[in-house]
Amino acid sequence: MIQPPVDYIERTREQYSALGYPVYRWVEETEPPAFARIDKPMREWRVGLVASGGIYVQGQIAFHHRDDVSYREIDVDTPVERLRATHFAYDLTDARADPNVVFPLETLRYLRDCGEIGALAVRAYTFMGGIYSVRKVRDILAPALAERLVSDCVDVAIMVPV
Repeated sequence: MIQPPVDYIERTREQYSALGYPVYRWVEETEPPAFARIDKPMREWRVGLVASGGIYVQGQIAFHHRDDVSYREIDVDTPVERLRATHFAYDLTDARADPNVVFPLETLRYLRDCGEIGALAVRAYTFMGGIYSVRKVRDILAPALAERLVSDCVDVAIMVPV
């Protein structure tokens, strides 16, 4: 049986409302971001991973509060069994059973190992989405992650929202 598509905007509004938060205001940009063409084949790409599902490695400090703009660096060779998930705004059952549902590290390693992509950046980055402050994301979190991806020399970054 084919399921109808999920209306994520309405679903997010309902989830935040049920948690007692104010109505979530989506950011609307008036100018599209610059488009960057990649002039080499995918099998030569260095790929980065950034995910908002609240994934961290056992032993790292867990994400713990709304509007947390910190991020965690995760070595791409970290065993999936060492990955943990914490987040205030989604049901963590599936992410805790298999972190790949919100942090597709094994899939990217598979693509690297079979030669579909050239390499993975040494580190992946995670944070806990659901940050209300657009200013904090725009001025603190996004530039920090962009700087890390540039220093990791990635050609493409896979962005995984939750």
